Amino acid sequence: MNLKRSQYKLIMQNYDKKQLSIKHEITKRKEEIYNRIPLIKVLDDEIASNSVNTTYYIIEHPDESEKKIEELQESNFILSSKKIRLLLDHGYPEDYLQPKYDCNLCKDTGYIGNEKCICLKQAMINIAYEQSNIKNIIEEENFSTFSFNYYSDKIDSRFNLSPLENIRKIYGKCKKFVNHFDSEFTNIILFGQAGLGKTFLCNCIAKALLDSSHTVIYLTSFGLFKLFEDYKFNNGDEKVPEEQIESIFDCDLLIIDDLGTEFNNRFTGVELFNCLNTRLLNKKSTLISTNLSPTDWSKQYSDRIVSRIFGNYEPLKIFGSDIRMKKYQ
Repeated sequence: MNLKRSQYKLIMQNYDKKQLSIKHEITKRKEEIYNRIPLIKVLDDEIASNSVNTTYYIIEHPDESEKKIEELQESNFILSSKKIRLLLDHGYPEDYLQPKYDCNLCKDTGYIGNEKCICLKQAMINIAYEQSNIKNIIEEENFSTFSFNYYSDKIDSRFNLSPLENIRKIYGKCKKFVNHFDSEFTNIILFGQAGLGKTFLCNCIAKALLDSSHTVIYLTSFGLFKLFEDYKFNNGDEKVPEEQIESIFDCDLLIIDDLGTEFNNRFTGVELFNCLNTRLLNKKSTLISTNLSPTDWSKQYSDRIVSRIFGNYEPLKIFGSDIRMKKYQ
């Protein structure tokens, strides 16, 4: 995911365009209604006048603010009810003069207070995904296309379990992770040799949650640390915007694929711990795939990172034969 400052500005410009379009539409509709039903303009003027008079009164008599606000609400409710009746009597829907937003949560501003709305987060992710091939990939790699045919039904003596039976259990846990995503806070780490379907399962989960309107960010470990590096050390026009880094910490699901393949140093260790720890504290789920075994983890990462992961993630080990090799046989 690589979102530039110019792209973030473009997203916000689109929000501005939406708001201008809505204001223009409401102005046009008001002109139409005022011409056809003049009494509605009289009612609107009375509502506006009541609000202004109440404001001035409260400034001069602050002790009576609660009472005056209640009176204003009651008066405006009666006037608004008359407006609705007039609209209905003339064949208009009762909300004809109300703005129609694409997102009712933020009213097409992108923000709820100082917090980014889910629609803005998703817009940022969508632009980043358009630059990659992830959208095409998840159309091909998802739960409906997952195949168990590449996993042997022969018992592996090391686990007293066949690769097929094991992957069926893991597949079921991944489905459960999606189905209970909003009610159960869970983190998963998929581990095992290369070519066993870990990334495929990550894509399955990504598509299922994206389809249910959750914000999902999918990054390779290299891509994740490259973003952190560019944000901290690149001050030019290509500097990663702060909003993009924030989205890594607060998206509904962060997927880190192939963790352990990055160049490991103090910087990556600090950034990884900060990322995982912040998401844990905020109860934001993370899905990790890695070729590293549990013993390899303690060799590559600090004790506090290993403790954070294996103390707060459900480890799912995939074993069997390399699927990519089977496909070419």
